[in-house]
Amino acid sequence: MYVTAFSPFKFSLEGKDGAEEEERKEGLSEEEEDEDEVFRIKPEPPKHQTIPNIPESMDDFLRNFLLRLGLRRTLSSFESEWYDSAQKFFSGTLPTPESGVFFLPDALTHQKILQTELETVRRETELLRMEVLTAGENLTRMQRERNFHRLQHRRVVEDKNQLIKDLKHLKEHLKSYEPAMKQLEDKHQVALRQKMLLSLQKDRVQNATEAKVNQEKAPEKKSPVKIRSEFPVYSRMVKLQVDQVTSEAEKSLRSFSLQSSIKAHQQPISCIDLHPKEMMLVSVSDDCRWRMWRLETGEKMMLTGEGHSDWLSGCSFYPDGTKLATTSGDTTVRLWNFSLGCCVLTFFGHSQPTWSCSFHSSGRFLASCSSDRTAKLWDLNSQRCRLTLRRHDASVNSVHFLSSSNLLLTASADKTVVLWDTRLAVCPAVFTGHRHPCNHATSNMATDLVASCDSGGVVNIWDSRKPVTPLAAVDVGPMGANQVVFSQSGKALAVASGDGSVRLVELESCEVISLDGHNGSVQSVKFDHKGTTVMSAGSDGRINVWS
Repeated sequence: MYVTAFSPFKFSLEGKDGAEEEERKEGLSEEEEDEDEVFRIKPEPPKHQTIPNIPESMDDFLRNFLLRLGLRRTLSSFESEWYDSAQKFFSGTLPTPESGVFFLPDALTHQKILQTELETVRRETELLRMEVLTAGENLTRMQRERNFHRLQHRRVVEDKNQLIKDLKHLKEHLKSYEPAMKQLEDKHQVALRQKMLLSLQKDRVQNATEAKVNQEKAPEKKSPVKIRSEFPVYSRMVKLQVDQVTSEAEKSLRSFSLQSSIKAHQQPISCIDLHPKEMMLVSVSDDCRWRMWRLETGEKMMLTGEGHSDWLSGCSFYPDGTKLATTSGDTTVRLWNFSLGCCVLTFFGHSQPTWSCSFHSSGRFLASCSSDRTAKLWDLNSQRCRLTLRRHDASVNSVHFLSSSNLLLTASADKTVVLWDTRLAVCPAVFTGHRHPCNHATSNMATDLVASCDSGGVVNIWDSRKPVTPLAAVDVGPMGANQVVFSQSGKALAVASGDGSVRLVELESCEVISLDGHNGSVQSVKFDHKGTTVMSAGSDGRINVWS
């Protein structure tokens, strides 16, 4: 069975042939001679060439097996073929040991191989066991953390549910107070009206008495007496007559182009205002100065004024154009007389920087707003604060008197626009709809429309008689809208945008046109008296004229 395993070698078992019988009949001497001859024939491999990984026990086993059976010829053939195969192996003509077909390992070698594999498996098993133990510890730790977080989550959910219940209870409790609050507010409004009526009657009687006494005394010379101003009585809001003929430029907003640019200030310009009758423009800047420019003659500066101790934020022309009011970061409001060329009146009363101002159409009152969350009404005759309006929860950013009325618009950072009746000191309407702080609000002299803009770049159009919801909303973003003004006909809007452009909005189609020409944020914008020219100023210190 061992001989047949070596199929590469040509072994032949002759059995009990005649030749084998003759070999057996030969004596031991012949066997010894043949054995010596066989060993003499056996070639020795070179010393430098050894058969690697060949177990010697197999070779000896085959020789002893053939000798015991007396198969000398077979043994001779085996040895010649065995060493001939070894020589062919070293010459590279036989398969290499790596091919797995040349050597047949015995049981001892196979045992060593299996033992090596077993040791490898044991090492790997030990490593896996350690990894399993580590994973088990990690799993236990994670389960503990999971249980801890689950307990914390349950506590948070319980607290949340309790807070929701408390909130619902508080809301129900608050609703129970709403009727009482409404009644108190109604009583407050009625009391304010009665107080104002009594004050008006008292002032009228006092003024009549003083006039009668003055007529009786008739002094030769008398110093001027500061008389308290009275609000004009309007049965309804009087609309100014505006030409019905709309210019071709206003019909087509795309026809506006940059006509001229004036480097008015070295520092940012915060506001501009147009003279009520002439093409003269006033600009105020962070350099604590205001300057007047005549646009018809190009870059010609007519007047300049200094007096504020901090940056200027707003300006407004007197109705007849002879005076100018300015607001500043020094918390004051100043009145300038062009004929005298100086500041003739300073109002102190705000506790924080003032942002904007607006004259009443009669010229007797001046409204201002401030970061102290209030708007104040100043009496120019008595030179005192006539009224302080308190309702907003944040900075009041702009004030604007509606034309030929006692109504005042205030826009605040609390995202609301409030309409005030300054004669009765009441608030008849609140415009709520903005999602960002309101920067400016204005009205149109020919319609009942009110426009407001916020820091999110949204312009809302309102009906002053129906302040519940806006009539339209136009997004001129993505940057904030700093100021908005109506054209004379009320059919177009100009918006000063924070991205350095002026947006023109056609109200009928809500079409938006951009005019690019500033290198910084546009802070203020104005239409001229005919609606054919747009003037803008911004943080680059320039005044651009679009025609």
